[in-house]
Amino acid sequence: MDNATNTVVEQFIQYLNEESFDHAEKCLNPDFKFIGVMGKREGASVYIQDMKKMKFKYEILKTFTSGEDVCLWYHIDMGRKTLPASGWYEVKEGKIHSLNVLFDPRPLLSDDV
Repeated sequence: MDNATNTVVEQFIQYLNEESFDHAEKCLNPDFKFIGVMGKREGASVYIQDMKKMKFKYEILKTFTSGEDVCLWYHIDMGRKTLPASGWYEVKEGKIHSLNVLFDPRPLLSDDV
């Protein structure tokens, strides 16, 4: 297990939770790619602009590491709803290069709180 790999991902999540978006962006490779259930983003600055608007909060439940890959099982507080999700972070040379997030989007599509 590479502690530096875990550290950059955990630091990134902490920065997002603190709404320290400039610091969060420094954890990402400029060519960062995001793939999620509801869409894709390319570029660290594009992704961070979205995060500034959404202001999600993350509660990490479990961390799994394999080489330069980190998988988090977490709860994402999306404001009106909190959902269980998994994020796969690919880390190279101390920067997050990509993130794939999976969750069941159905609660977001209903009006029930």
